[in-house]
Amino acid sequence: MGPLKLNSDSISLESVFVARQPIFDRDENIWGYELLFRTSTQGPAQVTDQDTATSQVIADGFVLAGDGVSQGSRLLINFPHKMLVEDAAFALPPDVCVIEILETVRPEPELMAALKRLKDAGYTLALDDFVGEPGFEPILELADIVKVDILGRSPKQVIDLYRQLKPYGCKLLAEKIETMKIYELTRQLGFEYFQGFFFCKPEVLAGKKMSSSELTKLQLLEKLGRPDYDVNELAQIIAVDISLSYRLLRYINSAAFSLRSKIESVRQAIVMLGHKQLSQWLRVVVMSDLSTTKKTGELAYISAMRARFLELVAARDKSLPPESMFLLGLFSLLDAILGQPMENVMQELPLDDDLRNALLGKESKGRQWLELVETFDRAEWDRLATMLVDMGLEPELAAQAHAQAMAWAAEILGFSTTDPEEPETPGEKAAAG
Repeated sequence: MGPLKLNSDSISLESVFVARQPIFDRDENIWGYELLFRTSTQGPAQVTDQDTATSQVIADGFVLAGDGVSQGSRLLINFPHKMLVEDAAFALPPDVCVIEILETVRPEPELMAALKRLKDAGYTLALDDFVGEPGFEPILELADIVKVDILGRSPKQVIDLYRQLKPYGCKLLAEKIETMKIYELTRQLGFEYFQGFFFCKPEVLAGKKMSSSELTKLQLLEKLGRPDYDVNELAQIIAVDISLSYRLLRYINSAAFSLRSKIESVRQAIVMLGHKQLSQWLRVVVMSDLSTTKKTGELAYISAMRARFLELVAARDKSLPPESMFLLGLFSLLDAILGQPMENVMQELPLDDDLRNALLGKESKGRQWLELVETFDRAEWDRLATMLVDMGLEPELAAQAHAQAMAWAAEILGFSTTDPEEPETPGEKAAAG
């Protein structure tokens, strides 16, 4: 096997920002938070594309903002017209997320049909920035909550807006409250919820996300573009992409899903998420990743190679599930990829205890398997020979599985043969001995 070179980028670490502004109930307890797209920790973002902004909030801001939020709190996310009619909101859990209909949306038949689908599925709908403008009556008939923009309005104007909305029977949220006087007025009128700088300015949270490889994006878009796409094919694509696998498990580990059992494989996570929610989540994640910074994929290659090697060997050994071993190898370098201790990474993933302990270097059934592949990577042949004997594995089987894993990882990540003088990957050095 000749030297390999990564053509398509596989791992890209990007900063992720989302603003989280609290919303209070009549008892001045936090009822929920509005999530707002940001491009940095400094000031509001200049949003030029509402679709991209919303998709990034769904794909990564939702998980980031959910950290530290008390159970039962709602998360409000803005949705423009296109994202609504494409059912992107179904990527979010209905018992946690409130779908905010932007004030730029108009009640056309296609839009109303999309809102009806959300209502039927149990989602809470909120009309954003209402100022009394006519034409929103069909949306008001469906809305559970109306956010009333009271910034700069006189007490009489606020009272008129309240009277205009009262016949619809929806709950009212006073937004952009900046003074005690206007807060007391809205409370006396009967507004249910309150939001604004008077209480708290948006808190900008920062984090890191991993972007999927260009090859994976193209594969996903191709599959999702088919009306009869196979969920099993999507599962295979996700399972071999460390970025998507990590983000999927972190997403499903959020408080919204209230997991009762630990995850042992990517397939299990996909089954738990469900057909429609999986497809919508994938769409918005892919959309948010389309403009990523290119970086090398060395760690992605090693992770994928380890995953495949452990899967192949475990399939012959029968002592541990091959799918679990695949996940163990795939996540074995997450600390290096994310630039943070593995202990911190493990707090975000709902992994089975044995897999978690193995990744943390603790005693577990999976730990010796991880040490085996690490020993192979480092080309410590004497120690490797001893380990193979202790584990009852044939050296020829292990060598064959390692070679197959290298070839598989190269193919799945888009490697190609290059000039012989190109430097070898760590996997090739180990194989060369």
